[in-house]
Amino acid sequence: MAREKIHVGLEIGTTKVCAVVAECNRDGEMRILGVGESPSRGVRKGEIVDFKNATQCVHDALADAEDRSDYEIKGVWLAISGSHIKSFNNRSAVTLPEESTITAKEIESVEFKAKEAGIPKEDVIIHSVIQRYYVDGQEGVIDPHGMMGTKLEADFHIIHGVTNRIQNAIRCVREFDIDVEDIVVNSVASAQVVLDEQQKQAGAVLIDIGGGVTDYIVYKEGAVCHSGVIAIGGDHITNDLCIGLRIPIARAEKLKIEEGSAITENISASEKITLKNDTGFSGRDIDRLMLNMIIQARLEELFGILRKRIQEVVPEHLLGAGILLTGGCSLLRGIREAAESVFPGTPVYLAHAQAVSGPMSAFENPQLSTCIGAAKYAQAVHAEMPYESLLNRLKGFFSGRM
Repeated sequence: MAREKIHVGLEIGTTKVCAVVAECNRDGEMRILGVGESPSRGVRKGEIVDFKNATQCVHDALADAEDRSDYEIKGVWLAISGSHIKSFNNRSAVTLPEESTITAKEIESVEFKAKEAGIPKEDVIIHSVIQRYYVDGQEGVIDPHGMMGTKLEADFHIIHGVTNRIQNAIRCVREFDIDVEDIVVNSVASAQVVLDEQQKQAGAVLIDIGGGVTDYIVYKEGAVCHSGVIAIGGDHITNDLCIGLRIPIARAEKLKIEEGSAITENISASEKITLKNDTGFSGRDIDRLMLNMIIQARLEELFGILRKRIQEVVPEHLLGAGILLTGGCSLLRGIREAAESVFPGTPVYLAHAQAVSGPMSAFENPQLSTCIGAAKYAQAVHAEMPYESLLNRLKGFFSGRM
């Protein structure tokens, strides 16, 4: 397989930075060659807050990926997150001078008009995702190219974010003379490998719960109808445990991973977990029920916020494929049951990357869904060339700043 078919996905997360080197073929198959990881520093709630430390972590993850894949990385597809990322749906239309054949020119024009919708001046449009076309009012048009008509309309899902915050993440990579070929929002990336077309068509919600934020994307009848970012993640649970149980933050994180669960049923009020002595910590007994109640409360808060947002755009009975949980926090015991309690009657599943080959420990790890998805997104984009990346569109803005 030619080396130019290799794509690298990179995620600068709150708790770790990861890079995936993947080999892709023309049939859409993808094989992971190597994964590089580094503990994350200088990132809070998915955004860069300490450029020097974050840059070093990016370097370490990319160097690790190069060693494990035996491939020199020259460019990456960067997954981004943060509560500054917003979305909305917008319809646009173009009128043909007389009944004639719709060409690529009209299709490009209707997308351009959709992007003219007002967004904050400090923002930039990251994705404009087609939902559906209409030709002279006819619904259900998948591809209007070559059809006859006098009016072309289209619904788009527009995702935008703060330019400078995106720029900070890009600069972390370019410090090492590595190109950022383009960026992709975390939820869009994860959906590339976690959801299949049948699930999207049936209606599905993908929830990617990371350390600092939760990214989500909602599909209805095969199209994206909603997406967003909530500034709550696994680190918030750790902080709750630190405060509620009065233990150091490092012990709270370890306790969450090793003993934590969101299930509170059938636990005796007298059941204890013994924390051993450690440097600066004298050790103590923890109530297991209290531990689980704290975790459950935070997760129910998160899923409650998500349910409210989702209900605004699609009724739950139309989510035929249910809710899929991925990301590092999806490894937490009882998280599926916590989601089911908030979304009664809607099936909930734990999910990871699908239709990917390579080390099983990589593609079956939900922590890597976004990173693998970024490489898959690159494959999909290259299959639909010509393509104008966000970086090219912002070349004038970024000139002299990168």
